[in-house]
Amino acid sequence: MRRLVLTVIGDDRAGLVSALSEAIATHDGNWERSQLAELAGKFAGIVVVGVPDEKAEGLLTTLAGLDGLLEVAAYPGSDRERAGSRLTIDLLGNDRPGIVREVSAVLSRHELSIESMETATREAPMAGGQLFEAHVVVGV
Repeated sequence: MRRLVLTVIGDDRAGLVSALSEAIATHDGNWERSQLAELAGKFAGIVVVGVPDEKAEGLLTTLAGLDGLLEVAAYPGSDRERAGSRLTIDLLGNDRPGIVREVSAVLSRHELSIESMETATREAPMAGGQLFEAHVVVGV
């Protein structure tokens, strides 16, 4: 079984996940894990797929044919699982340019590896301005 990491992006519209999952299933692929989101009118995500070795090239050809609907790039994956502990960090504060750089620099200095990070901004209802919020999972 070959493991692929797919990055996908396209203009957001109905049917994108259906088209991607159909291509994977047609080649006996297994959709193992994903993170998908609509961001600024674009649909973007990362999908980990397991596919039989003999069907991998056919899947890659089919995924290339999705161009115009979705741009898909495929990268070889690994079966290696991360060992160690995980920490979850939730942040909320006033938004400003450079905040992600500052947070990631602190994590890097402490040799913490970001496994996932979700960020957003929202209006501060009582004080005005924007709030920055982040949910970060790091490996120790």
